[in-house]
Amino acid sequence: MKTAGIHHITAFVRNVQDSVDFYAGILGLRLVKQTINFDVPSVYHLYFGNEMGSPGTVITFFPFEKGRQGKIGAGQVGWSSFAIPAGTLAFWENRLTKFGIEFTRLIRFNETFLRFTDRDGLQLELVERNDGMNGTWSFGDIPAEKAIKGFGGAVLFSKLPADTGNVLEDLLGFKKVGVEQGFSRYRSYGDRGNIVDIDERVRDDGHGGPGSVHHIAWRAEDDNQHAEWREAVIRRGLTSTPFQNRQYFNAIYFREPGGILFEIATDPPGFTVDEPLEELGESLQLPSWYEDKRAALVDELTHFEVRSLDSTN
Repeated sequence: MKTAGIHHITAFVRNVQDSVDFYAGILGLRLVKQTINFDVPSVYHLYFGNEMGSPGTVITFFPFEKGRQGKIGAGQVGWSSFAIPAGTLAFWENRLTKFGIEFTRLIRFNETFLRFTDRDGLQLELVERNDGMNGTWSFGDIPAEKAIKGFGGAVLFSKLPADTGNVLEDLLGFKKVGVEQGFSRYRSYGDRGNIVDIDERVRDDGHGGPGSVHHIAWRAEDDNQHAEWREAVIRRGLTSTPFQNRQYFNAIYFREPGGILFEIATDPPGFTVDEPLEELGESLQLPSWYEDKRAALVDELTHFEVRSLDSTN
């Protein structure tokens, strides 16, 4: 079996309105789902992606107002990389500058990356890629033809880089395609979220909290393949969770030898299972087993709004 690539990446943030402003208002992603953390229902789970929230485009967040600040280090996703259309790097440099977001340029494997952080310190990259369709979603002053297409990939900070690379190759079906200046590059067959770099430099262990990634999820085609993935994880001697119903996909979780929490998630059923495409993200959606607690949850969750910030900058 081979995964097509990244399904989604989930991170911790602190303030819900600040995060919505950053990812929707500045980066132009669509809020495709507002729901709750099914394990901690007093906490939002917000999903941002392309117009449909297609696998390979979605970054998700748990906002913890009082959480300890995360520390990015070994055993985590270090950088989450978004793909932008070819020829749009200058547009995005100007946009980041417009909103006072400092960035640096980095060359890796003959590609230019813009590196910057969100308001909590989560590490992000933009890279021009021809792979993958351009989006159809536009927001604020970002036209669809210049909008983020989805994930380009990620940079992993592993405690055991060689072992993490073996999991990518032997379990998930990535192919090692290059080594350069302390980075190893792996590619899947998909056209987005398909390139993963392992930074092999030694660093201190990280810990969770706002500004850090909780887990990275890989794509399974359907429930049948998902079951095969779980068997493969267990055969490899890794500990997998039981199947988890996440409403918009099914999931299993396991920690690979380098300490990074991996998830494998099914492509279906997707985000239109409980609201129509044109209304995605506009209202709080709850799984059936929490509906009887809706009033109490709404009272506890912080109100926010999706808004364009271009008119004020």
